Amino acid sequence: MRPIDEIADRYVDDWAGLDPMGATTAGVAGHDDEVTDLSSDGYAARADLNRRTLAELATADPTDDRERAARDAMVERLSLDVELYEAGEDREMNVIASPVHGLRQVFDLMPLSGEEAGRNVAARLAGLPAALDQLRATLSADAATGRVAARRQLTACVDGFRDWTGRDDFFGGLVARIDGVPDSLRTELSAAAAGARDAVDAFGRYVTDELLPHAPVKDAAGLDRYRRASRYFLGATVDLAETYEWGWQELARIEADMRRTAGMIVPGGSVDDAVAALDADPKRRIAGKEAFRDWMQRLADETIAELAGTHFDIPEPVRRIEACIAPTTEGGIYYTPPTEDWSRPGRMWWAVPAGIEEFATWREVTTVYHEGAPGHHLQVGQTVYRKELLNRWQRLLCWVSGSGEGWALYAERLMDDLGYLSDPGARLGMLDAQSFRATRVIIDIGMHLELPIPRGTGFHEGEVWTPELGWEFLRAHCRMEEEFLRYELLRYLGWPGQAPSYKVGERIWLAARDDAKRRKGADFDLREFHRAALDLGSIGLDPLRAALARL
Repeated sequence: MRPIDEIADRYVDDWAGLDPMGATTAGVAGHDDEVTDLSSDGYAARADLNRRTLAELATADPTDDRERAARDAMVERLSLDVELYEAGEDREMNVIASPVHGLRQVFDLMPLSGEEAGRNVAARLAGLPAALDQLRATLSADAATGRVAARRQLTACVDGFRDWTGRDDFFGGLVARIDGVPDSLRTELSAAAAGARDAVDAFGRYVTDELLPHAPVKDAAGLDRYRRASRYFLGATVDLAETYEWGWQELARIEADMRRTAGMIVPGGSVDDAVAALDADPKRRIAGKEAFRDWMQRLADETIAELAGTHFDIPEPVRRIEACIAPTTEGGIYYTPPTEDWSRPGRMWWAVPAGIEEFATWREVTTVYHEGAPGHHLQVGQTVYRKELLNRWQRLLCWVSGSGEGWALYAERLMDDLGYLSDPGARLGMLDAQSFRATRVIIDIGMHLELPIPRGTGFHEGEVWTPELGWEFLRAHCRMEEEFLRYELLRYLGWPGQAPSYKVGERIWLAARDDAKRRKGADFDLREFHRAALDLGSIGLDPLRAALARL
């Protein structure tokens, strides 16, 4: 008997019963017709499960290093989950990751063909109004103790809800996509969709009328909250002042590389000259969301075929990925994992902002590597596949942004090292994305800790960061659509600590690889390092470093 694995596997079953919508997202079968309890009692029950499991783990002895890594990872995650619950930060309203977003997004991952699928969707739609009523009571209780999200986030949330029920017509579109159901069930689905639409509208009015009057104007999280958020998203404790300083250094390094690369595209020209030349090249532009999705799919498939058996060991089920356009216009790119039985493959999604109909492929080659292989899809897919090495909690529930997003950025740079970005345009796209991530380190830490801007930077030196300065800095260093950047700034302000986890995670991954090179010397093998690292799953970066040091 393996005690840690037994505790972890039992936890998955217990957790899925308490968070059935999370179960669907994680790919755990059997709960697709249920809705998560968003009442105060529901949140308390999930926190109690975490506390009980931590108590069990404290008295269990790992049988080997593999179980030791699993225990360390689980203790790190569940302890932080409890800490966030006790601080009231596990149910915050922000523009990208509120509980309401979870209620909507779960439908993107549900089967939509056949009578059973239709009945599951109908049941969930019908349960959505009650869930929103529960959440309303939970947030009102939080508000009574002074815990209310910032005004800017609540306003953005309400705008997004209106898009779902109006411009995007998410609920009507959902029902229209369901096929293979009898007329009576379609009628039930339509009625449930109308009820869900009305409930979201009513919830938006509640936020406007009852939460907004009490919402603080200030966006900055402050040091205590930011430290907690940083630990949660990284799975590691970092020196925030040093990380802020490193962000400036990293941005300068990347932008110098961008200038050199731009000279290969427009000899003697600037980065802006190179960007203009690339954007004007019809061979590097695609019109229409569907055509762009097809381009992403082809590149992802080609990349997986080339990497498998050469630079990575890619299990057969992981060689399938789906490129998808999200059914909303919220903006953003994201990956969703396969189900445990692989009936739903891993998917990379693009929530295209309204009004954007043309896409520059030179910018997005590196995005496909980030979301597909060797990025998220390879890491997450291999984790789900490794039943012989990882317990169910590790395979299905453990996701740490610093590990996952850090690996995805590491993967982008790796593809450059392997020669996949030999085209200067594609390489400039990678560097532009890296510059964007370094910029986020600076402004996320700077805005939330209200730090001064260092001397010698040439940008408002000595002034204290504000959202307005964050916007100016984003525009000065990121060559992306203005609407996309506005959404990004809102995201940083409402989700402290998450945006830096990409670049800081990459930094820790690179340090772990350098440490392995020093320890192993001539015996170091990059493919073997990747295999061993990915076989640990997406765990906190402190447990990751400890586990890799034992290899």
